[in-house]
Amino acid sequence: MKKLKNPTACVIIIGNEILSGRTLDTNKQYLCKELTLNGIDVIEARVIKDNKKEIINTVNEVRKKYNYVFTTGGIGPTHDDITSISIANAFKVKLIKNKEALLILKKFYNLKNEKLNKARQKMALIPKGAELLHNPVTKAAGFRIKNVYVMAGIPKIMIAMFKKIIKKIKHGIPEISKTILINFPESCIAEDLEIIQKKFNNIEIGSYPFMNGKKKGVNVVLKGRNLNQIRSAEKEIKKIIKLL
Repeated sequence: MKKLKNPTACVIIIGNEILSGRTLDTNKQYLCKELTLNGIDVIEARVIKDNKKEIINTVNEVRKKYNYVFTTGGIGPTHDDITSISIANAFKVKLIKNKEALLILKKFYNLKNEKLNKARQKMALIPKGAELLHNPVTKAAGFRIKNVYVMAGIPKIMIAMFKKIIKKIKHGIPEISKTILINFPESCIAEDLEIIQKKFNNIEIGSYPFMNGKKKGVNVVLKGRNLNQIRSAEKEIKKIIKLL
């Protein structure tokens, strides 16, 4: 029986403020975790500048390689929010004032007794042919064009958008993960882990060292989709620990 492959994804975080270190990026961690939990394999995660050429080149590269591309940032009302026009250029379509997106914004700002000024209207500019991704927080829509999902950079809004997206896209088989805490330096088990990894080539064995004061240790993480193999590898690793 042919083994089914999980869908693949790339996460792109767009924003100069992330690259400068001024703003802490939590979007990448959230998206990678949630996609993995839903059986979607994240192959790449990139952080790029608010630069039209960079966005176009990156999106055009990764959308051909992976089933899904998720971007965050750069779809707000200010001059440096250039993601929408960049995505339109990447797909060679026009950026148009989307009637549905504009109506949603009009209703939202009318309820707040605020003016839908020119800057706010910018948030209704969507690539022609794109599907709106509704935003339950501030109502300024994101959008999907083919396999590229364009979301806001503000974590609360991005998460609200993503929770709707994840219900509609194809899921795979989530990985099983098992962590083994070893209170010895990584170098004490490195050779044994290599032998075990060769024996159990259908699971991934990761070694993550840590320091707790002067004490050194390592978290060995087993990942895969075969629970029996993970349990067998775990037993062999625990045998090694007893001998240390």
